[in-house]
Amino acid sequence: MDNALDFLLEQAKDSEQQAVLALNKARSELEDYYNQVRQIEQYRLDYCNQLVERGKGGLTASEYGHLNRFLTQLDETLTKQKSAESHFKQQVEDCQDYWHNTRKQRRSYEWLIDKKATEKQLQEQRLEQKQMDEFSNLLFARRRSAR
Repeated sequence: MDNALDFLLEQAKDSEQQAVLALNKARSELEDYYNQVRQIEQYRLDYCNQLVERGKGGLTASEYGHLNRFLTQLDETLTKQKSAESHFKQQVEDCQDYWHNTRKQRRSYEWLIDKKATEKQLQEQRLEQKQMDEFSNLLFARRRSAR
């Protein structure tokens, strides 16, 4: 029984470690996502400022149309990126839930192993006390019969 519990505990520890790695990866991917959105937003802002500066010097309708189409494409890219946020957040949440469950499982096995060890120790103490009582009774009986 002890070997089985030890095996299950090791399996639970491995699962928990894998869950921690998955959670760290999901958090990293979420942070990368936020960085990417910030970069696109900064690029769009820089591009708008550049468009304003170029517009001061005059733009042809063709140049303006081209620049405006590019700006529209940037806006569409940002919209798509921002719609992916919920996916990355959900991934982090799922990984956190999985990690909490694996940690709970590991702690349950540790508690069970500790409980078994405590029960075994109490049983050994009771047995030792019983043997001591029997020895005392035997000594008492011998002394009594020796009189």
